[in-house]
Amino acid sequence: MEILATGVQRDERPRLAAAFAGRHDVRSLETPLNADTLPLAAGYEAVCTSAEAVLDAPVLEGLVRGGTRFVTQRSTGFGNIDLDHAERLGLTVARVTGYSPYAVAEFAWTLATALNRRIVRAAGRTRDFDFRLDGLLGRDFRGRTAGVIGTGRIGTAFARIAQGFGMRLLGWDITPNAECAELGMEYVELDRLLREADLVSLHVPLMPSTHHLLGARRLAGMKDGAILVNTSRGALIDSAALDGALREGRLSGVGLDVYEEETGIFFPDRSLEVMTDETLARLMTYPNVLVTSHQAYFTEEAVDEIIATTVRNVDDYLAGRITECTLVPRSP
Repeated sequence: MEILATGVQRDERPRLAAAFAGRHDVRSLETPLNADTLPLAAGYEAVCTSAEAVLDAPVLEGLVRGGTRFVTQRSTGFGNIDLDHAERLGLTVARVTGYSPYAVAEFAWTLATALNRRIVRAAGRTRDFDFRLDGLLGRDFRGRTAGVIGTGRIGTAFARIAQGFGMRLLGWDITPNAECAELGMEYVELDRLLREADLVSLHVPLMPSTHHLLGARRLAGMKDGAILVNTSRGALIDSAALDGALREGRLSGVGLDVYEEETGIFFPDRSLEVMTDETLARLMTYPNVLVTSHQAYFTEEAVDEIIATTVRNVDDYLAGRITECTLVPRSP
């Protein structure tokens, strides 16, 4: 079978080809699948998409008209897919249920430490042979408080690193994690966590109940001088409210690997374009804000795990198997 893979990063392409070698032919494209690129999928029974794909009802209908019967997404998130419509159309849909939690947890700490020690500003200065320390004063993490919002696999990995720094641990989740409790984490109400934590890291999924989990009120309730890091989903934070909080000057730093309107913005080279998203443009003007383009997952180990799961998803589709990765099962 020939498979169309869309939204494939350059470093991902050879790994994807090697994983499918001798099994199926893969055509890899850097562009994500959406209404504009839909014609490229015509004739492919199986389409392998990335998280930035826009798989709404019209696109799904177009896929079916073109002969597509199976969509497998190389991500854990699937909010970009109209699953109800896919089921009505008889499309089989699968995803990746998980990958290296250390990739994301370590990257969250990369953002946190870079913000705390003003690394980006320092590197820019020394590149110009400016070796002053003015404005580069950081703080020890040891003895301070880390607030972990969401204590699943990634949140737990983040908490273990925090423990290594010698930090006090506060956690918030629907269900406490025994592994985190063994690390000494105290589970508290979200408002208290925000009030006491020197570092807050988000690791919850995006659902209706977590959309804008940190809005104006909760951002205003954060501890003065706190660092906020989001490597989970952009819409967990109200970006306009975050802009307002930054203007008040109470946050020491903000690290964003995700942004609530990132679809259609992140991944392509837009260096020669005007940034029309005014909120994102403003956020990136703050000297204490560090924005990266959804790269927390992007390690060799995590990408290989994602690809291996994708290969299994194709095999399961062909065999008619339903697994934990199946979002919409194959029609009888």
